[in-house]
Amino acid sequence: MEIERKYLVSELPKNLDSYPHTEIEQGYLCTSPTLRIRRMGDVFILTVKEHFAGTSTAIQNREEEFTMPRNSYERLKVKCDGNLVSKTRYRIPLADGLIAELDLFHGAHQGLRLVEVEFPSVEAADAFIPPSWFGEDVSADPHYRNSYLASI
Repeated sequence: MEIERKYLVSELPKNLDSYPHTEIEQGYLCTSPTLRIRRMGDVFILTVKEHFAGTSTAIQNREEEFTMPRNSYERLKVKCDGNLVSKTRYRIPLADGLIAELDLFHGAHQGLRLVEVEFPSVEAADAFIPPSWFGEDVSADPHYRNSYLASI
């Protein structure tokens, strides 16, 4: 089970390039359930996600990932609905062993900056106090889901 919260970014952290980062390209074959293909550097992944609504504002998904060869990714890429989403993802350590995944979008969504944090439980997600560089919590807003961004 994936449990996460998503935020806009009010300011970028200092020394951003000192954090590990990778280029990501992803597309969607279906959105209910979500079937996503993703290239992260030289790794190619097929993901199946199913969203669960709960009482928390945290995003809750059942998620399974499968690696695939590059040629499979390339064949599926042309079958994606909408547009491919392109972004640079930075992995920034937070307190309590949590990691902020900061996405800086390119192409059609140039300028969009989102940060996600995954949690071990819904309770941890609900108790989370974001760092000062995080902006508005948009976890409950479907307009900030990558599958929606691929459709516009």
